[in-house]
Amino acid sequence: MDLFDHRLSRDPTGVPLAERMRPRRLADVIGQRHLLGEGKLLARAITGDRAPSLVLWGPPGSGKTSVARAIAAETSARFESLSAVLGTVADVRRVVAEAAEQRRLHGKRTILFVDEIHRFHKAQQDAFLPHVERGTITLIGATTENPSFAVNAALLSRCRVFHLEPLSDDDLVALLERALGDEDRGLGRLGAAADRDAIALLAARSGGDARRALDALELVARHAVEGRGAPDATPRRIDRALVEAALDGQVLPHDKAGEAHYNLASAFIKSMRGSDPDAAVYYLARLVEAGEDPLFVLRRMLIFASEDVGNADPNALRVVTSADEAFRRMGMPEGVLPLTQAALYLACAPKSNAVLRAWSAAQADVRAKGALPVPMKLRNAATAVMREWGYGEGYVYPHDAPEGWAERDYLPDGLRGRRYYEPTTSGIEARIRERLEKLRAARSTSGENG
Repeated sequence: MDLFDHRLSRDPTGVPLAERMRPRRLADVIGQRHLLGEGKLLARAITGDRAPSLVLWGPPGSGKTSVARAIAAETSARFESLSAVLGTVADVRRVVAEAAEQRRLHGKRTILFVDEIHRFHKAQQDAFLPHVERGTITLIGATTENPSFAVNAALLSRCRVFHLEPLSDDDLVALLERALGDEDRGLGRLGAAADRDAIALLAARSGGDARRALDALELVARHAVEGRGAPDATPRRIDRALVEAALDGQVLPHDKAGEAHYNLASAFIKSMRGSDPDAAVYYLARLVEAGEDPLFVLRRMLIFASEDVGNADPNALRVVTSADEAFRRMGMPEGVLPLTQAALYLACAPKSNAVLRAWSAAQADVRAKGALPVPMKLRNAATAVMREWGYGEGYVYPHDAPEGWAERDYLPDGLRGRRYYEPTTSGIEARIRERLEKLRAARSTSGENG
């Protein structure tokens, strides 16, 4: 599969605008100035024909294939390309065999571009490793997935990773205007004109994705031409109303198993933890509108209610539990209301991670010290023989004590005096802290006196 088939430029019929407008050289690439700006490492490597094995990581439409095309245009090496969606190990072996022969007979280098390299499984990725090590091929992989998870560690260690960012609105506006006026590969021959605010709207609604922006532009431009009436009439001008109609019902990009999923979930949790209800409800809307399972969101909020609010506001857990029950009875779309109510409550609630810290500390001691003996006074004296052995001896029933508690140590001897739960001064936990300090002080005094 050749992604750089020059027949596209000779016969563009049926070829999407985004493919026709792909850059032919480095100077044509829009955006990614942190990588391709003057004097930047990647730009210098490309223009100097010294591109190393690398992984281009970025969201869809950020220009990964465009950068690869720029390398193909600038290099003196042979340039081969594969798609991991359709490619096989046999394809890799064929390319490598040809590369080895070209290197041996003609001293010619080979650059292999693998689009969506994360789609290759471990064995397929392993097939590249010895050939990259020996320099038989220079590998350029493109992926939308975090390469730390999607690319084998051994292969990744032999590649430079370059992170491409979503294109800015200004970059997309420049790209759209270029496509609208380009009579060779773009839409210039259609004669369609666009209002500046319509182009800006297209850019803003494209989420940094050049392909998405260009596909939408082609749609509205052809609609403007087809709606002009007579063939020789002036095409309708592309305005905001036309763009709004074209973008109506547009689905937000989201991958429930990919990085976008985890980034949005992370932003949602951190917004609630940071007590920002506005950001929390925004990211909640992003998740739901992109098709995320609301039960996943509810599960995260249930965890949050204990992990990040805890006893600072014990009611938080009840609110989310109720929201979970209400959602299961309501379903969508009304079910978003209890979700939103719970998210806003959590964001505005006082925060404490004392529950998490108490559990983590206790778990660490259990794992480090093993099964310490339960103190005799706390053991279950279920039989007369057990009582003779001392089970339960010395235990004071707290409800029989004057103030409803007994000044005794309950932890095993090896952990006496250890503190796991340290309430914060936030919300209800401030009162818990005050009472617990008195109890602990009294127990300490009792221990000294005893």
